[in-house]
Amino acid sequence: MNIFKSTIAVISCAAIAASTGCTGKSKVTDQKKQVEISFSWWGNDDRHKYTLEAIDQFEALHPDIKVNCNYSEWSGYETRNKVWMISATESDVMQINFGWLPTYSGDGKGYYNLWELTQNLDLSNYTDDILRYGTQNGTLNAIPIAMNAQTVYINKTIYDEYGLSVPQTWDDLFNAAKVMKADGIYPLSAASKSMWLYLIAYTEQTQHKKILTDDGELNFTEEDFEVMMDFYKRLVDEDVMPMVEQYERIKLDNEEYAGSVAWVSDAESYFGDAIDNGREIVIADYTSTKGSNAGEGWYAKPATMYAVSKNTAHPKEAAILLDFLLNSSEMAELQGVEKGIPLSKNAQEVLDDKGMLKGLQYDASQKMDSYPLSELSSVLENSGFIDDFFAACNDYLYDKATLEDAAQDLYDKASNDYF
Repeated sequence: MNIFKSTIAVISCAAIAASTGCTGKSKVTDQKKQVEISFSWWGNDDRHKYTLEAIDQFEALHPDIKVNCNYSEWSGYETRNKVWMISATESDVMQINFGWLPTYSGDGKGYYNLWELTQNLDLSNYTDDILRYGTQNGTLNAIPIAMNAQTVYINKTIYDEYGLSVPQTWDDLFNAAKVMKADGIYPLSAASKSMWLYLIAYTEQTQHKKILTDDGELNFTEEDFEVMMDFYKRLVDEDVMPMVEQYERIKLDNEEYAGSVAWVSDAESYFGDAIDNGREIVIADYTSTKGSNAGEGWYAKPATMYAVSKNTAHPKEAAILLDFLLNSSEMAELQGVEKGIPLSKNAQEVLDDKGMLKGLQYDASQKMDSYPLSELSSVLENSGFIDDFFAACNDYLYDKATLEDAAQDLYDKASNDYF
């Protein structure tokens, strides 16, 4: 195994042969030696479990293909992916983020051209609009698994205890904070990326402009960033939401947070325990100002995607695996809606027939589909940009800089480093 991969907190199929059927031994099937390919992904334990079971089924259907599996939780995965891509040691088939396409394949040559694999990969399950998300410079580099958007999840049980309605506007949240803060409860919460996108929504609604132009250039001015940063300070000062540095997801289970802004794909992992404990979790409308358009300031993107390595020695076998992961009834039934509502027509039909299009994640997906959300640009997910924003906010919050100076500094960094 490559030295880079050996340092990764991943488990190979060979290490758990009993549970996955991957023995690590070379087999001969019909006098033909097995072709070995690799597959990498990230996720929680539940995702690992059903994906490994799916690989078992795939290998039973295709005994001439052996799949070596590399997987881990999300923490640190993006950094490891960068090492893989730089050193050309990435897996043959890999789960990737939407934002990685311009980073690793701005010219369309960073991943395999999937149009060349249609003999073994059925793309008729997807509309042209869906495939466009995975297209770089006219080349199909990746296929979206499902769509994703920031969503407002509310523990209605807590709100009911205070006689409060599910919040719809920003003012509703501030009013909720006035009655909850005496008990140390925040009406809402968010990790850094979710908070960042939440603040963008507020600023776009109040400033009546988008953060980016149609050409992807920065459209916010220093004054717009002032509005965005000052609103963050108000959310923190008035106990509506905790600072992102103080955010702890376990506090959703402890009911110190009465809700959270999070991805559609986070629904079960964030609120599964609360639901199991009898709490009513609902999907709120996208928070808005009075008079703003439905969904204004909110963005959608592919949840995750699958791509094939440009360096693969076995493109045919990689395409067969990719088709299984995206379109097969076996994978659809095992995966359900864990990654969101699948975009594959065949996978959707399987879930519909099985009565599996239900649950909190399905409700979140339905909410997302009911609004005309904008397409999320990868630059808005740039971790450096987000870190710079909250560093500037902290300078302002802790009186290290005036609001004007902090916003100017952020604007200058954004203009020079990201646009």
